[in-house]
Amino acid sequence: MGSVDYMKKRGMEEDMQKYVESKVRDIVDFPKKGIVFRDITTAVKDPKALKFMVDFLTEQYEDKKIDYVVGIESRGFIFGAPLAYNLGAGFVVVRKPGKLPADVVSQEYSLEYGTDKIEMHADAIEEGKNVLVVDDLLATGGTVDAACKLLKKVGANIVGAAFIIELSDLKGREKLEGVDVVSMIQYKGL
Repeated sequence: MGSVDYMKKRGMEEDMQKYVESKVRDIVDFPKKGIVFRDITTAVKDPKALKFMVDFLTEQYEDKKIDYVVGIESRGFIFGAPLAYNLGAGFVVVRKPGKLPADVVSQEYSLEYGTDKIEMHADAIEEGKNVLVVDDLLATGGTVDAACKLLKKVGANIVGAAFIIELSDLKGREKLEGVDVVSMIQYKGL
């Protein structure tokens, strides 16, 4: 791609990002005082913003030979299914415990106070397949790190982890050492 083409594409990408960012609602002091919650539901309900988000993710991975897109419950499902469709890939869900009907593999991870667990069908992904993990937001990285560990258990090749929003001050990206991380919008501060 020539430099003029790249600059046009980059300018369009920045316009897409600014538009989506303008549709994300900030809720101050939620879930507790001092935190600004980045509510993506207001962007998802806007058809143009939704298209921009899915198109952005598609552009990042259209040449990566993805076999499966893995969506993390529940907002990862919103972006994962249309992304899988665009990439000609299958879609696999990672869920909270007790939600999947067949045999599962699970991964426990730490929370601020205690632990949680995520699960995936044991037969969802064949060994050596290229997977892309998708969620709406990267904060501390605990859930997506657990998803990556779960995928490694079944022998998947993790091509990357993609998000619409990244809270960069929380350093979730650092937890995903060795994983290519892409985010559309980055926020500093809580």
